[in-house]
Amino acid sequence: MAEKIFTTTELAEFDGRNGHPAYVAVKGIVYDVSNVPQWKDGKHHGNLAGRDLTSVMPRSIHLESVLEGIPVVGKLVD
Repeated sequence: MAEKIFTTTELAEFDGRNGHPAYVAVKGIVYDVSNVPQWKDGKHHGNLAGRDLTSVMPRSIHLESVLEGIPVVGKLVD
């Protein structure tokens, strides 16, 4: 199956609310955090699903290692 390409507008639809999956992007990679309990209802430590969190990661206590094992669903393009 071909890799899905997301625009920021398309990514915003995956906000984890109203039955939508929860996706986040970091450094151009889109991850499905729907099954991560901490992302319940599309929120985690003030961050919202459906967004590019690249600028947030340097301030995160988890850093990028938290993304290991999270399913990759595509790439984010500008």
